[in-house]
Amino acid sequence: TYLAKERAVAIEAVERASKVCQSVFKRLVAEETLTKNDKSPVTVADFGAQAVVNSILEKHFPQDPIVGEEDSKDLQGDQGRALREKVVELVNTATEAPMSTDEVLRAIDRGQYAGGPKGRHWTLDPIDGTKGFLRGEQFAVCLALIIDGKVRLGVLGCPNLPYEMDKPDGERGVLMVAVEGQGAFQRRLNADSGVSETSIRVADVADTRDAVFCESVESGHTSHGDNANIAKLLNITKPSVRMDSQCKYAAIARGDANIMLRLPSSSTYVEKIWDHGAGNIIISEAGGRVGDINGNPLDFSAGRTLSANGGGVIAASAKIFDAVIQAVQTTLAQKSE
Repeated sequence: TYLAKERAVAIEAVERASKVCQSVFKRLVAEETLTKNDKSPVTVADFGAQAVVNSILEKHFPQDPIVGEEDSKDLQGDQGRALREKVVELVNTATEAPMSTDEVLRAIDRGQYAGGPKGRHWTLDPIDGTKGFLRGEQFAVCLALIIDGKVRLGVLGCPNLPYEMDKPDGERGVLMVAVEGQGAFQRRLNADSGVSETSIRVADVADTRDAVFCESVESGHTSHGDNANIAKLLNITKPSVRMDSQCKYAAIARGDANIMLRLPSSSTYVEKIWDHGAGNIIISEAGGRVGDINGNPLDFSAGRTLSANGGGVIAASAKIFDAVIQAVQTTLAQKSE
């Protein structure tokens, strides 16, 4: 079947990277008392996860370039030594064969590709949702394959997401996967062999008054005042589901929530392709829609960013998507008056 090998390899890469992140959390975050500004565990996990994913992709698809978020410059030289040693040690807990320091750095630096409209490339966000990660809440490992400017395969690893949203204290760890034309599926992230997949669909919400927002825990990415206005226009009264990272896409894809708004936080900010590639195809294959603030589909052919789009990212169940875009347009027009 179409992209069968790519699908299997991407799942393996995201599973391993998720394990890396979880072991960093157990070792560094839970044990070392962190000051609010100390991002070093995230940095270690970020680099470690990127090295693991990139080395697995290189083994199976040596010709495929990668658009990644990190490069190894903070790990170089004397200044980077302490961090570098932690990263290399971590990577070697998750790989089949041991990797030398140089191999780890080279794997990280495979993520420097510029992207574009032609051929194949992968895009990776090794830890999306750093604040969620540090709180022991939602973060995601996000991997997508772009062919000729379109996302054709996406995998999201959400290590802390409840397998069933109505059982928040139950089993955690969800992996979602979608291939163009084949639907979207979820499986247990931390299960051993013989994992079964179940098909997922967005909730069939026909009226926005029955809809639920999925919003960030903190308001850095999107402006909560605008969200409140949009909610009023759409007659939304149900409480929002709050979580960080691309796990919001996962929540909408399986019907835990119905609308995600990521409004432009400034006129200069341009969205990155690795923040949306996997979530974009998982939502569309689950029967939802994703677009910019003008309702246009996200354009992954313009390089490392979504610069060809009008800004922002909106995801929703298909039947209410147009109504949501209209409310967004009305709210943003009122602001600019």
